[in-house]
Amino acid sequence: MINQSKKIHWTLRDVIFLAIIAIFFGIIYQLWSYAYYALAATPLKPYANDLTLGVWIMAGPLAGVLLQKAGASVIGEMLAAAVEMLLFSSWGASTLLSGFIQGIGNELGFACTGYRNWDKLGLICSALGSTIITFIWDLFQSGYRQYSFSLLIGLFVIRLISIGFFAGVLVYWIKKMVFKTGLIR
Repeated sequence: MINQSKKIHWTLRDVIFLAIIAIFFGIIYQLWSYAYYALAATPLKPYANDLTLGVWIMAGPLAGVLLQKAGASVIGEMLAAAVEMLLFSSWGASTLLSGFIQGIGNELGFACTGYRNWDKLGLICSALGSTIITFIWDLFQSGYRQYSFSLLIGLFVIRLISIGFFAGVLVYWIKKMVFKTGLIR
């Protein structure tokens, strides 16, 4: 694990890990847009965003649990969004705003633990934070306010499951594998 004195200051290793996470996930995010468009071209269109959102949330919590520093989730998500945008994302510069909203949701989750729990509890709080914050954003940005209450409940639950699996369970497994390598102590 990372000791307290290393949690305060950013090192070159931290910046390199953040850059690797951003590049890796920026590419994944761009490729993942095809999954979104494939779903949006079916009768599942109303659910496409919520079904696929979990993948687009992964860079933030992964940066948080690997670097264990306040702000790492927002920075990681923003940098991954920047890479996605530079790869000609169909959403253009709005990708940066989405990355910021997603990163803030993750960051709030880790902040709820006082930046002391970077394990399961921290990831649960991060998943809940990003689910709630991104859902509130979509109420206004994506027109969710026009949907029926029952559809909103369904979309929220689907989003929570997607984010919980991809940005919670999968990120936890990745963290365990990275820590086993000894690259991060």
